[in-house]
Formats: sequence, structure tokens, C-alpha cells
Amino acid sequence: MDSSTKPVVHPGRLIGVLAFTGIVGALMQTLVVPLIGVLPKILDTSASNATWVITVTLLAGAVATPVIGRLGDMYGKRRVLLICTAPLILGSVVCATASSLAPMIIGRGLQGLGVGLIPLGISAMRDLLPPERLHSSIALMSASMGIGGALGLPVAAAVAENASWRVLFWAVAVLSAIIFVLLWIIIPEIPVSGKVGRFDVIGAIGLGVALVCFLMAVSKGGDWGWANAKTLQLFGAAVVVALIWGWWELRVSSPLVDLRMTAGRQVLLTNVASVVVGFGMYASSLIIPQLMQLPSATGYGLGQSMLAMGLWMAPGGLMMMAVSPIGGRISSTHGPKLTLLLGCLVIAAGYGSSIFLMGSIWGLMIAVCIICGGVGLAYGAMPALIMAAVPLSATASANSVNTLMRSIGTSMSAAVVGVVLAQMSTQVGGYNLPTEAGFRTGLLIACGVAIVAAAITLAISSGPRRTAPEPEPALAAPVPSA
Repeated sequence: MDSSTKPVVHPGRLIGVLAFTGIVGALMQTLVVPLIGVLPKILDTSASNATWVITVTLLAGAVATPVIGRLGDMYGKRRVLLICTAPLILGSVVCATASSLAPMIIGRGLQGLGVGLIPLGISAMRDLLPPERLHSSIALMSASMGIGGALGLPVAAAVAENASWRVLFWAVAVLSAIIFVLLWIIIPEIPVSGKVGRFDVIGAIGLGVALVCFLMAVSKGGDWGWANAKTLQLFGAAVVVALIWGWWELRVSSPLVDLRMTAGRQVLLTNVASVVVGFGMYASSLIIPQLMQLPSATGYGLGQSMLAMGLWMAPGGLMMMAVSPIGGRISSTHGPKLTLLLGCLVIAAGYGSSIFLMGSIWGLMIAVCIICGGVGLAYGAMPALIMAAVPLSATASANSVNTLMRSIGTSMSAAVVGVVLAQMSTQVGGYNLPTEAGFRTGLLIACGVAIVAAAITLAISSGPRRTAPEPEPALAAPVPSA
């Protein structure tokens, strides 16, 4: 097939299938939230060990996302999309049949590999959709991740309360198999653009080691202690390996991540903004559910059950879906930079309002809807900004790195908010509970972070969009191949 000719595709079906893929991907990530309290009993392990069921998915997804993006650029996005469904199906089956910690961790790690479906699907849209449909489609798929997470929580809680927890994983296995069939039928072959080159195995290993060290330190630092030798050693190893990895990537002829391209102003600042937006987005998922579920006897908790909390949070996902076409129209008319700026400001407004609305369940639901509306605008704009600044041959790789930046932001959010709530806590009935001042501080930090993201967005250049492949930039001092 001529690489300059787009395959014939039905836009509506394509967008629907990829949006459904995003929903299932987000559902997979929130699947175990209702089970956190009972995982130690289910798996016959300690509460500390049970947290690895969540941590391993984060680590696997972070390491796999840039690798999957590069493979998509090299060997075709359709082929890699289909391959990515395999670990999602297998991991779900392993989790559904697990009765101890080890197989559950293996299964959740395999599920984490499926995270690469989302940025790869967004990148495929650039190859397959007409320009006038691109911004609205990217916004819709980005919003589908939000609605999957928001609706997945109450559904998972309802199933966990009224049926076997194994049903949750069997359901995701079936949904993942359906995704494979739909992708096979709807997504056409996508020609590979530009020079393929060799896969950078050393770069993939180096990035994986650096990410695992950093994310392990961030996610476990609160339990181990931030001044603990293990935490400091992991941070130090992450810095050293990242520096060596960067040196290698600048010299290898076919790098996993083109650092010269990512150092361009638009890509660099968008990725920095993505870290900050990811931080701001995730703070609401850490703070507001706790406020809703704490006993009303505390004076600030609202005494909701897990299921009720999930239902009160669900409108946030619907709000993300509702604003996606608005964000798409703004991006098409005025550029994605304005959409990202508006999204950051709306997130800040949501957190600012939550300070005054946290006394009632309706108030918190309104604040969640405002925050999620801003996230919907921001998440739809960031891939568009990235893809406007890179050639077609690097779309999936650059978009995957942007997704990784958001994941790093959410991990940092969990660490910072966790420290704030732990430090500003009090003993109530033998339990250590965050104080009202702790929750307010966390919300104010998230508000400030969103304002910082808006300031970063203002510095992003507003250049014209690229719509055709461009030559690969020459790389200095290539490492000779064996």
C-alpha cells in the first residue's frame, strides 16, 4: 500500500471502537479499588503485600507504554493494537483464577501492559481520520478513559458486594476479547511512515529500570519512609540510570525516544504540563472519596458506603464525556493550546470551589463535575498538541511518552497527597484519620498545581499543525551496529 494513501475507514465505527477500548482500559485500572480492604483475606497475605496488586499495574504500564508506542511506529499500529489485547485477556484470566498473591500480581502486571492501547489508539486516529474529525475524536477517546474510571468504580463495588469478586476479572477478560474482535474488523492496516530502523533494546531496558526505580520510590516511600535508605537508593539509582539512558538515546541511530524531538518547545512544555495536570487530576481521586466515606461523627466526613461513593463520583465521568465535543470544537477553531489552558483553569476552579463545598455530598459532586470537566478539556488537548509537533513516523512514540508523563504526575500526586494527609492526621477511635485541615490543604495544593499547569501552557508555542510526514532529523554520532 502506498504510504501516502490513507486506508479506507468508516470514521464513526473507528471512533466508537477506540473509545470503547479506552473505557475498558480505564475500567481495568479501577477494577481492584473496591477490593482493597478485602484483598489481604482473599489472597491470604498482609495489607502491605496486597498493595502490590495496584503498584505492579502502575509499574508495568509505565514501562510498557513508551515501548509499545515505538513498536507501533515501527511495525504498524493495527498489529501492535491487536497484540496488546493478548496480555489484557491473559492477565484478566490469571487474576480471575488466582487464590494467592503471586498469580494475582502476575495477572495485574499483564493487565498493566494493556495500558498502551490508549495512546496507540489516539495515534492511529491521526493516520486514519480526516483532519476535520481529528480534534473531536481525540477528545472523545480521552474522555472515554474518564468515564471508564468513573463508572467502573460503582459497577465494581456493586459486583464485589453482591457476587464473587472473580466475576470482575472474567468480565474484563470477555470485554478485552470483544475489543480484539472489533479492532480486527474495524481497524484497517496502517502503513508505516518514514524510516523504521532497529528497535532500541538497550534504551528500553534503561528506561524501564529508571522508571521502576523512580515509581517504586514514589509509590512506596510513604510506607518505607522518605528518608529510608531503600527509598533514597531507589531515587539515586533512577537519576543515575536516567542520565546514562539519555546519553545513550542521543547517540544511538534508532532511539526508543527521540530526545531531540521531545526537547522541542511545544513537545517539551506539553509533557511538563502533562505531569502537572496528571498530578492535579489524581488528587481528586485521592481526597474526595475519603471525605465521602469517612464517618459523619468526625464532623467533616459524609458517611457514604463504597457503592454510594462510586455513584456520587460517577457524574464526573459523564461530565468528561459531555465536554469532549466542546473541547474538540475549541481545538479545531482556536487550537489545542487554548483548550488545554481552559482545562487547567477549570480544574483550578473545581478545586477552589471544593474548599467551600466539602461540607455536603451534593457540593462535592458538583466540585467533582467541575474538576472532571477541566480534565476532559485538558486530556483531549494534550495529544493534539503533541501530534501537531511531530512527524507521522513518530506519532505513537511521542504520544506514548506524553501518556507516561501523565502517569508520573499521578504517581507524584499520590505521594504528595499521602504525605499531607498522613502528617495532618489525628487519632479517632483507635484509627489514624486525616483531619479536615489536611483535606483542605490537599485540595489547595491541587488548585495551585492546576494554576501552575495553566502558566506552563501559556508558554507553549502556537505553531501551525503538521499534516504530512516530515523527514527524520539527522542524529549526531550514531553508535555503530554490531
